[in-house]
Amino acid sequence: MENAGINKIEKLSFPWQTQDPFLFCVHHEDFFPKGNKDLGPAASLDGRMIGQDFTIKDGWRMYHGSKVPGFPAHPHCGFETVTAVRKGLVDHSDSLGAAGRFGNGDVQWMTAGKGVQHSEMFPLLKENEENPLELFQIWLNLPRYSKKVDPHFAMLWKDTIPVYKHTDSNGKSTEVEVMAGKLGDEKAPKPAPDSWAANPENEVAIWHIKMEPGAEFTLPTSQNKINRNLYFFKGKDFKLNDTDLPHYHSAYLDARADITLKNGDEEARLLLLQGKPINEPVVQHGPFVLNYPAEVRETIMEFQKTEFGGWPWPSYENVHDKNKGRFAIHADGREEIKD
Repeated sequence: MENAGINKIEKLSFPWQTQDPFLFCVHHEDFFPKGNKDLGPAASLDGRMIGQDFTIKDGWRMYHGSKVPGFPAHPHCGFETVTAVRKGLVDHSDSLGAAGRFGNGDVQWMTAGKGVQHSEMFPLLKENEENPLELFQIWLNLPRYSKKVDPHFAMLWKDTIPVYKHTDSNGKSTEVEVMAGKLGDEKAPKPAPDSWAANPENEVAIWHIKMEPGAEFTLPTSQNKINRNLYFFKGKDFKLNDTDLPHYHSAYLDARADITLKNGDEEARLLLLQGKPINEPVVQHGPFVLNYPAEVRETIMEFQKTEFGGWPWPSYENVHDKNKGRFAIHADGREEIKD
């Protein structure tokens, strides 16, 4: 059959549709203007619903920020966030006292576990030029036995993320950034230790795929029944074997089938998410993801009592010193300085 191995193709929504073990995937792309002295936009905020600005106006959004774009302090419990920043920077602060500034190819892998608050702000550091931002935030579920582990985050700095390179029979190239999983001889850095992705048997993969015009690349197959989603978000005239994949659509693929990606006349970019399903009940109430309704109610009550450790920063929209480069301070005090 022409579409053998392609289970479904559908137009992408906001957020993008996912399958177990993933819960959520969103692609943020904002063309922020020049920044001001407070790291916010040097532009009027009139006409925006401040605190809830998700409308793309003049090419960008403030999200939940009031002065700086981003997501002020909010809780998570029972799952993980994987934040892959393609372009621009993110300032992280959390209720454990950990902090960081990362981006331009870096990935932060945070296990919320039994509960953590964090903020994710987008500081506009450049006052003399625009501040474009592009990132993926991916929510990866935790199995029941890991729902209440201690929170943890790992930094996968850009220079540690391997790139698999393939040249087809016509000399056209495909590059795959391996943020999770393994491709050929390229193996991703270790994720957070309690992650579903930490066990290779779960075959979790997060790949960013870049293909030059006319390139072809065949996805590796698995002998197991794992969920595989492919998201085509930049490019034109793309095919999976002989089946068209329209721009800004996703394909649900059978990982056991041979699927060849065939690019058209423009550079293509795709995201691939795959993993063995956890196959447990999922009850989600906003940022709380447990197995049963009673557990969600208990977790909400716990957050109301403890605030998951409180908020040790001067602002719920905390941003770091304008002159700092990329860095991470972990909850145990360990510090990484990149630039």
